[in-house]
Amino acid sequence: MPKLERISITIEPELLARLDAFVASAGHNNRSEALRDLIRSHFVERSDDTECVTGVVAISYDHAQRELSDKLVHVAHAHHGHVLATTHVHLDARHCLEMSALQGPRAELERYADHIIGLKGVNHGAFVVTKPKP
Repeated sequence: MPKLERISITIEPELLARLDAFVASAGHNNRSEALRDLIRSHFVERSDDTECVTGVVAISYDHAQRELSDKLVHVAHAHHGHVLATTHVHLDARHCLEMSALQGPRAELERYADHIIGLKGVNHGAFVVTKPKP
């Protein structure tokens, strides 16, 4: 385990109560672990556009939408350097869920995610970014 530094903070009682609720609900062992997790999340969410990140884009769509499946495959192949893997799930007779694991510069991954989420026939989409080491 890396060397840890001990710090002291001053916090309002209401905010401390919310932190304690987060500690309990998220399964953290203690406040310090929860605060480290929150700080890491903060820096991942604000990573630089050129920073290499990993992420997942998930979309739900109507596979009966004309040419959408072909467009999704074409766009993924055009970005083969960033698309690590894709999983396709049939939700019902007409609707699908597709999740792609991505890696590369944050701005490029966001452009890719925005592109496929914006395709006609995509009902909903979300992009989640993370980094192996924030």
